[in-house]
Amino acid sequence: KLILVDQAESPLHNVQLELLDNWRDIDAKMLVADVTNQTRMESIFKDYRPQYVFHAAAYKHVPMMEKYPCEAVRTNVLGTSIMADMALKYDVKKFIMISTDKAVNPSSVMGATKRLAEMYVQSLGSAIQEGNIIGKTSFITTRFGNVLGSNGSVIPLFRQQIMEGGPVTVTHPDIIRYFMTIPEACRLVLEAAFMGQGNDIFIFDMGKPVKITDMACRMIKLAGLQPDKDIEIVYTGLRPGEKLYEELLYNEENSTPTLNPKIFKGISLKQDYDKIKPALQQLVEVAQTDNKKETVYRLKQIVPEFKSMNSVYEALDEKTCI
Repeated sequence: KLILVDQAESPLHNVQLELLDNWRDIDAKMLVADVTNQTRMESIFKDYRPQYVFHAAAYKHVPMMEKYPCEAVRTNVLGTSIMADMALKYDVKKFIMISTDKAVNPSSVMGATKRLAEMYVQSLGSAIQEGNIIGKTSFITTRFGNVLGSNGSVIPLFRQQIMEGGPVTVTHPDIIRYFMTIPEACRLVLEAAFMGQGNDIFIFDMGKPVKITDMACRMIKLAGLQPDKDIEIVYTGLRPGEKLYEELLYNEENSTPTLNPKIFKGISLKQDYDKIKPALQQLVEVAQTDNKKETVYRLKQIVPEFKSMNSVYEALDEKTCI
């Protein structure tokens, strides 16, 4: 049985129609629910007793989350902790968290909330391995970059801008990003999930990073047009929380190859559940007051490597260092 949970009812309905059209043999159940609603999530876990949980729910738009850090904390941090706690309580075999390269040395609220979500999941895994928490769940994190054609991807934006005659907007001439396709990302997540045995973090080899300007030029040419002649490329400046390049590993995280040359196993940095749990709870309580500045300040205290870039919260970095 496949249980699909989403708070966005229209995309969920679209998936339901797709399954009915192409995969009628799959026993699938669509549930409208929000991962931040603990009562609702507990009801779902209690009713269906899932064996495997793939946790992908998150706010991921970097500049938008700079504007709404409290929402980022509620969904990305609280939502993840609720799901992980439910997985542990209801003896889920494996809990697979979908993370992002933006969680490494984060420069944005979004990246920092995903990093804290990683830390919480890893702290649960460590506590189980050390016998401090009784549980059967293996906690696995997968970390990769941008997925071509996914919600918020730059490709549909460029395509629309080209169709409208331009200009095509790029934030910076030197900005680079890692990319992979939707099928490739899904395949690697599934393989990593069943490869993982304990408190594991898997990093995907995404090849060479792509210069966004080169991608824009390529798309313009594929449309039969000439860059800066038929379609102008305009540089708009880095957006809040954005940096020129992303990383997939912390310096302290060594990685080892696996049987799949596209998947590497990272050595998880030790996370202390007894410290992270109360700090996370205090952060969520502050976020519930909708005090943006205090929320980001608390987040920086828990994730000290979080250094804001092109953001109103850069001033807080000096404050956290005092």
